[in-house]
Amino acid sequence: MATVAVALGTILTVLDGTIANVALPTLARELHVSNAASIWVVNAFQLAVTMTLFSTAALGDIVGYTTLFRIGLTIFTIASLGCALAPSLPILVTMRVAQGIGASCVMAIAPALYRAIYPRAMLGRALAISAITVAASASAGPAIGGTILGIAGWPWLFALNIPIGVLALLWGALTLPKSPPSRSIRSFDTMSGFAAALGLGALVYSVDGFARHDSALAIAAEVGVAAIAGTICFRRGLGQAFPLLPIDLFRRGIFALSALTSICTYIAQGFAYVALPFFFQSALGVDPFHAGILLTSWPLAVVVAAPLAGRLTEHFSTAILATIGLIVMGTGLVLWATISAHPTTFDIVIRGIVTGLGFGFFQTPNNRELLGSAPRERSGSASGVLATVRLLGQTLGAAATAVIFSVVGRAHIGALSGAEVHAAVTVALWIASASAILGAGVSAARLHRRAALTPTTG
Repeated sequence: MATVAVALGTILTVLDGTIANVALPTLARELHVSNAASIWVVNAFQLAVTMTLFSTAALGDIVGYTTLFRIGLTIFTIASLGCALAPSLPILVTMRVAQGIGASCVMAIAPALYRAIYPRAMLGRALAISAITVAASASAGPAIGGTILGIAGWPWLFALNIPIGVLALLWGALTLPKSPPSRSIRSFDTMSGFAAALGLGALVYSVDGFARHDSALAIAAEVGVAAIAGTICFRRGLGQAFPLLPIDLFRRGIFALSALTSICTYIAQGFAYVALPFFFQSALGVDPFHAGILLTSWPLAVVVAAPLAGRLTEHFSTAILATIGLIVMGTGLVLWATISAHPTTFDIVIRGIVTGLGFGFFQTPNNRELLGSAPRERSGSASGVLATVRLLGQTLGAAATAVIFSVVGRAHIGALSGAEVHAAVTVALWIASASAILGAGVSAARLHRRAALTPTTG
């Protein structure tokens, strides 16, 4: 029953990251703003989530995971009401920032809550539920958003969150375990929190600058701000037992390798998730709704593979399972990269199934390895790393895909021919497959490290 409360919170926050995308043209028209300005309805939410993840994860360790979950869900629900009632774009964007902060509280500590709910032996099953929830919510967002817009106005995209958020809060009050604050961590480092937010925000904004066609000087300045802020946060953490930027966790070899494996994999996913819709719509001439349907074989395969992988983690090495999963995922991406210019529906669906099965087998074991390698009192910070590497990897992959489209087509994406789109997608998918195979290599390094750490008897 406690799992239902965490899953409801996760569904709300992940769904809201994608549900508004399909409404951008409607928002631009009804709020009397440009299409470019309306994009901030999406960007404001994503930036707020990314910028605050490390801070909210640290707060979870300080105040308790259940407490922070309730705080975050309350902020998110109230902000959803603000979004639904917003009379102008500036107010809507402000409310979306508040939504993002609330969502960050939930995303950052959801895996830590699963760790508190389930015994260690069943942690793989819990993280499988988390993987299924995230995959299903992210893929269902555009379809649900389109359905709501077909029968009601855009405010209902956000008003729908209110009853579900209240239900999750009430259900959580009855079922979630008491999660006491860590006795070892007594205070929040405000300066590090500000530096981490500034650094992550500047990094994400600079990466998106390639898609916005910003000047090289502007992007370099943004990267410089990110580097300076990151250095400040890192140096402050060196003198702390429990730093906000979890340097102490990255000193653990298994944790660091698991995090690096994740970012390689999510970069690969970011490439594919941006490139394939362009291939379906611009090269094959499929409408957006059917393009989404064609891509659903990937998340559906994740839904099948994740719980199986979760159970297998109770009997087999998580590193072996994750490595096998990434090899399968890389194979699927190679199949995508070699797809013909005029594929059949079967060609598309079978590639989605192979890639999704591989991703599902990677995600649950790898997340279990990362979370399980951190001390229990640092579960919040480990959860924050999980969420951060996912968002950063997807953002880097998406931005790099935009660069590839510009280089291959030598023009704005909207001006590319079908053949140029196919060429750009092919390049992006080959890089995605290389990133997945690199992730498999990093994952396999954990096997060697475990062997080196295992004492021998004679």
